[in-house]
Amino acid sequence: MKIYKTLHIGEFHTNHCEDFLVDEQIAADEKLIAVLDGCTMGTESVFASMLYGKILRNIAKNKFYEEFVSDKTVDLKLKLKEVVKLLIEETKQIKNQLGLETNELLSTLIIGIVNTKDSKAEFLTIGDGLICNDGELIEYEQNDKPDYLGYHLGDNFEDWYKNQHQKQSVSEFKDLSICTDGIFTFKNLENKAKQKSENEIIEYLLIDNKDSEFDNFLDRKIRLLKDMYNHIVTDDIAIIRIKNECHN
Repeated sequence: MKIYKTLHIGEFHTNHCEDFLVDEQIAADEKLIAVLDGCTMGTESVFASMLYGKILRNIAKNKFYEEFVSDKTVDLKLKLKEVVKLLIEETKQIKNQLGLETNELLSTLIIGIVNTKDSKAEFLTIGDGLICNDGELIEYEQNDKPDYLGYHLGDNFEDWYKNQHQKQSVSEFKDLSICTDGIFTFKNLENKAKQKSENEIIEYLLIDNKDSEFDNFLDRKIRLLKDMYNHIVTDDIAIIRIKNECHN
């Protein structure tokens, strides 16, 4: 499988990119992937998405080592739940150690574990964002009021997780993407009459395969949108796209 990634600061953001992404080996044939979008209205919003992302990277490394030593495999759904539980536990520890406020821990999250051998994946979306599975779009939109993970650090985990409805199981995929809601913010600031639709942008970035032989496939596409069509992304954007080369 080939994994493409891109992370861009939006034109309307001046200091920091508040999005973040994770692509980490969590088992021999499994990847932990995630895209995160810090809340602009939060305090130093870049901090939350980076913090969650770095915690997830460390969890993946530890899980990889644990499975290597034990030589045991864990069901994808159960593993995803374990990772989210660890993320919350470790975030709570850091929150207490640093005296952080909830407003400093607001970020959306699409997190998934992908079996790269069997083309299966399990996802949980906390807040908003987009999943594209072989051209099928699964959009989570919460009217600009995402239910951030930071709001639920004190909840009973089992009850909270059971009540999460933004879960998605994927099997036998050929082309799978996750992205933050920045994908909906491409604008032609020079000629509004030539503005591409959201579906055209999604098709170009998440479905079209032109130039997929390049490792910087997605970066090239975003650059071409700007250079050839005058379309720039106005909000931050993070995309991870996984192509099953055996099927293409």
